[in-house]
Amino acid sequence: MATYTMKQAKPAPSSSNGVLFWLKENLFPDIKNSLLTLVGLYLIYITVPPLLDWMIFNATWSGTPDEIVKDGARWIYVAEKFDQFMYGFYPAESHWRPNLVLLITVAFLFSFKAISNVRIKLSLMLLFPFVCFILISGGWFGLETVETEKWGGLMLTILVATVGIIASFPIGIVLALGRQSHMPIVRTLCVGFIEFIRGVPLITILFMASVVLPLFFSDGIDFDKLLRALIGITLFQATYIAEVVRGGLQAIPKGQYEATESLGLGYWQGMVLIILPQALKISIPNLVGSFISLFKDTTLVLIIGLFDILAMVTLTTSDTNWLGYEIEGYVFVTLIYWVICFSMSQYSKSIERKFNTEH
Repeated sequence: MATYTMKQAKPAPSSSNGVLFWLKENLFPDIKNSLLTLVGLYLIYITVPPLLDWMIFNATWSGTPDEIVKDGARWIYVAEKFDQFMYGFYPAESHWRPNLVLLITVAFLFSFKAISNVRIKLSLMLLFPFVCFILISGGWFGLETVETEKWGGLMLTILVATVGIIASFPIGIVLALGRQSHMPIVRTLCVGFIEFIRGVPLITILFMASVVLPLFFSDGIDFDKLLRALIGITLFQATYIAEVVRGGLQAIPKGQYEATESLGLGYWQGMVLIILPQALKISIPNLVGSFISLFKDTTLVLIIGLFDILAMVTLTTSDTNWLGYEIEGYVFVTLIYWVICFSMSQYSKSIERKFNTEH
């Protein structure tokens, strides 16, 4: 007669044992890694608590400069100059307009990722810049006109970066396709343009856009300073986008190109429907890296007389009532740049997961 025995169930590991196991496997697996972990913990111990004490616990959040009694950060300076950090010299009564543009931008990004219809996406891309420009500059629908000389702060930084990203993207794709063209003239022109622009720093391009570009226009034509900067930044960024896209195109197997020909598709049909979507999906990390670099490079517009958020720190600390507050200003700007760049990185990861077809 057969006998059956029941296996005794193993007790589930307790949470404390699970924590100890994780620590042993990840932080203290051997002597070398244990020493590195201890060194890292010591560096955190000597840097993080003093930093938190200066930034939060021992900081001054309200009052006047004469009422400061603590040794921590004096955030009252940031609170006092907050509007200039955000909007520059934009009229206070019209701050709702850039705020509305910011909300529209956020809605545009999320809707662009969610919408799958290509025609709707193209319509949004064409409509978005016009709506934002009308809201910020005014002159239409009863809105008061605000000259670009009054634009500044974070508003100007985001504006320059957004225009540079949106405008340079299609130009970069065209340059990448032109560089791989079989027509010698087209390929030569694209290669020459890309290599020339990439061979000089952005600060040189901005100087050329600000000083040299107006020489090509007749006397009396007032070419806006901000528009000149946007043209220079767009052309500069487009060359880097072109190289990133070209790398994605070269990563596509040759069989994909042959498949487009076997289906009877023309060059542009095959590129738009089959090749480019795959190349752009491969290039997403590098594209976002270029966009983040462009966002940080917007600080260079100061050299042509435009005051972005970083330039506002230098400008506001020249106020005799707020001398010596540069550290708080630069820390505040650093945090803003980190939050925006980190958000761009996370947004790109969500796009990668959405278009991931390997699983």
